[in-house]
Amino acid sequence: MAACWRRILVVFVAAQVLFAVNTSEEEDVPEEWILLHVVQGQIGAGNYSYLRLNHEGKIVLQMRSLKGDADLYVSDMTLHPSFDEYELQSVTCGQDVVRVPAHFRRPVGIGIYGHPSHLESEFEMKVYYDRTVEQYPFGEASYNPEEMEANQKYSQSAEDESQDEESVFWTILIGILKLILEILF
Repeated sequence: MAACWRRILVVFVAAQVLFAVNTSEEEDVPEEWILLHVVQGQIGAGNYSYLRLNHEGKIVLQMRSLKGDADLYVSDMTLHPSFDEYELQSVTCGQDVVRVPAHFRRPVGIGIYGHPSHLESEFEMKVYYDRTVEQYPFGEASYNPEEMEANQKYSQSAEDESQDEESVFWTILIGILKLILEILF
């Protein structure tokens, strides 16, 4: 009877260990993220592989180096980002994650760099669409570069108009005062 219980216990512990190993290999991804693409590839030491991102909205790039060490560089200014020219980066030895904001211009350039410490690196990158709605502590979209630029132009033009009106007013007032002074003296 004790041998039977011992076998059941061993089978139960083995099942728990297998379950723990399987769940640790899978990444915990929020429910709000939708998987768009999975890209796998190889890259030589000191070389780049380039991808182009056309999807709109907030995008999460999650890259795992399967062998070696691949690094991630992202830019909305160039389609060929590098360690010299990039806007976002992740250069860890493990999992690399970059969150591409919705305001980045499309297409976004993605550069995957094979670190020279390994002759060849293998990677797997998952591309997610992030549907989470951010709560802004200072109101809706507390900083939007396009809106800020438009508001600055509007406020500058309104300010210029008021200065022009003041200038005309003072010019007329000074002219009248000069006329009065000429008549009196």
